[in-house]
Amino acid sequence: MTVRIEPWREDDLWLVEAMNAAELMTELGGPETPAKLVERHDRYFSGWQRGTSWMFRIISDNEAVGGAGYWPSEWNDEPCYESGWTVLASHHGRGVATKAVELVIAHARVYGDRRRVLALPKASNAASNAVCRKVGFAFEGEVDGEYPPGNPIRENAWLFDLRAGQPT
Repeated sequence: MTVRIEPWREDDLWLVEAMNAAELMTELGGPETPAKLVERHDRYFSGWQRGTSWMFRIISDNEAVGGAGYWPSEWNDEPCYESGWTVLASHHGRGVATKAVELVIAHARVYGDRRRVLALPKASNAASNAVCRKVGFAFEGEVDGEYPPGNPIRENAWLFDLRAGQPT
């Protein structure tokens, strides 16, 4: 299996729609409306042009199977990037998400200007928390969060130091 990431494309609305499947959205407050999906797709695509986010389509064996990326955020009053990912259910359990997140981290390390990447999977999301462990994020603890906005949840906070193992 080969996994790579490519910048989000203008014609990837279908991929946002596929990632909106009920079984993939249970940890994220449920499926979004068609209008919200168009907004999300536009944000993913235009983020590259504006330099406000870097969303990628995940390609496994030459097939688009999900999305992953990062965007500026703050954690404990310090600038960082936040990262998120979704892999289509038909490709779960193959290490696709782990490899994609490793590639996203590598991109942020080369092109980013912040020191850390934050991931905030729902505390009950065993698969995403396992990805964080496998990639090498440091567990910071459980925190209160909201996703979608207005929906309180418990999240696990994970941080990846982009400078770890790098010359200072």
